[in-house]
Amino acid sequence: MNGPGRSHRKGVSLIELAKWLPDEAAAVKWSESVVWPDGRKCPRCDGESTYKTKNDNGMPYRCRACKRYFSVKAGTALQSSKIPLQKWVWAIFLETTSLKGISSMKLHRDLGVAQKNAWHMLHRIREGLVPGLEEAFNDPVEVYVHRDKEKNKHEDKKIHAGRGTVDKTAVVGAKDRETNQIVA
Repeated sequence: MNGPGRSHRKGVSLIELAKWLPDEAAAVKWSESVVWPDGRKCPRCDGESTYKTKNDNGMPYRCRACKRYFSVKAGTALQSSKIPLQKWVWAIFLETTSLKGISSMKLHRDLGVAQKNAWHMLHRIREGLVPGLEEAFNDPVEVYVHRDKEKNKHEDKKIHAGRGTVDKTAVVGAKDRETNQIVA
């Protein structure tokens, strides 16, 4: 496939992405090829008997089996978002290619969306980047959060900056009680 989904060693440049996705229609076409590589399917019932509708409500397809309308965003982290798909693709690209991620303020300036929308987009992208996390464990799950405080450090390691959690990284772990599997 020729486009942002192709694999090559040096990655995709901003110029290449702009050429491949010049408008919303190109972004939708590319997204559909990624989400439905073997043909369009209903995200609710997995039915393959679908058709394109003439309505203009953001749900361009309908499933003959369950009679529900859907779009390429349905069943993904982008579901129920009114932000154009082209901006989503750019946001995903910027977040995943940035060395340490991207701030919502930068995304807001780069994409021309409100900062609260950029914040929401980044959270949805990060949620979608960990597919199947909720299926990784059986119920019940224990969650541990550990964050060392400054007062717990050895005297020669303290920074004395006046805050309780200076220079410490929080560690979060989840343990499946049945299998004892742990993810941190």
